[in-house]
Amino acid sequence: MNSAMDNERAAKTHSMKRGKIFLIKTVPVILALILLSYAALNLYAMGGGEREGSRPVRVRVSGTVRLVGNDPVTSLVITGENREWQIVKNEENKLKHLQQQNVTVRGREYYVDLFFANGTPAGRHYYLKNITVISR
Repeated sequence: MNSAMDNERAAKTHSMKRGKIFLIKTVPVILALILLSYAALNLYAMGGGEREGSRPVRVRVSGTVRLVGNDPVTSLVITGENREWQIVKNEENKLKHLQQQNVTVRGREYYVDLFFANGTPAGRHYYLKNITVISR
């Protein structure tokens, strides 16, 4: 009877050791797969970036001057009825003091098409440069 109990204990100990070995071998593999999947999804989400857009065209734009973004990366934009134009950095001083006011400006508009990593369109950013304030 004693040997039967010893055999039972030995079998339990052996199965516990096998279970621990299984966990020790598989957990790192599972964690590595999860991390690789996460990294792959982030790369996909980062997108394909920008592609060359249009040539600058003279336009007259009316809208509200707004500051968007978070410090230290902010942008000045003019929000019109159907579009938002980002002001080129070296021209922001012309409009910075007019934030939250409706303005009409003349300038040169160009756009840059944005694409996801798989090549599908992600939208278009419009920019204004060579700005002259017409009215406030």
